[in-house]
Amino acid sequence: MFGKKKIETLKDLADRMADIDIAILSTRAANGAIAGRPMSNNGDVEYDGDSYYFALDSTNTVADIARDPQVGLGFQGKHWFYVAVEGRAELIRDKAQFEEHWAKDLEMWFEDGVDTPGLVLIHVHAERIHWWDKGDEGEIKP
Repeated sequence: MFGKKKIETLKDLADRMADIDIAILSTRAANGAIAGRPMSNNGDVEYDGDSYYFALDSTNTVADIARDPQVGLGFQGKHWFYVAVEGRAELIRDKAQFEEHWAKDLEMWFEDGVDTPGLVLIHVHAERIHWWDKGDEGEIKP
């Protein structure tokens, strides 16, 4: 454990994940391969088993999820802390929900903000979470 508080609950895990913004979102591509790409939590890092990411409807990411909603998320924190999430993704096209998860910095990728044509919010519902913290590891089911 190396002096860290043991992770026993989703809240314990969320406390450790509070400063992690980037995840690798993995989907199953049309050819069956696993495709991964970095995604930002948009500063929405209060983890409760749900994660939110923005993408464009025209991307392979969205096409992959529409075909197969089972996804994986990989997070790397500080000091040998890692989290792997298995979950189910939902594609949301509702502007009100966009606004709930929008961060001004996203305009560098989506110039028209929540009015960007083809904007999609990817909502990942965790089904299994496995974590590693130096010499310790565990699993949480939200």
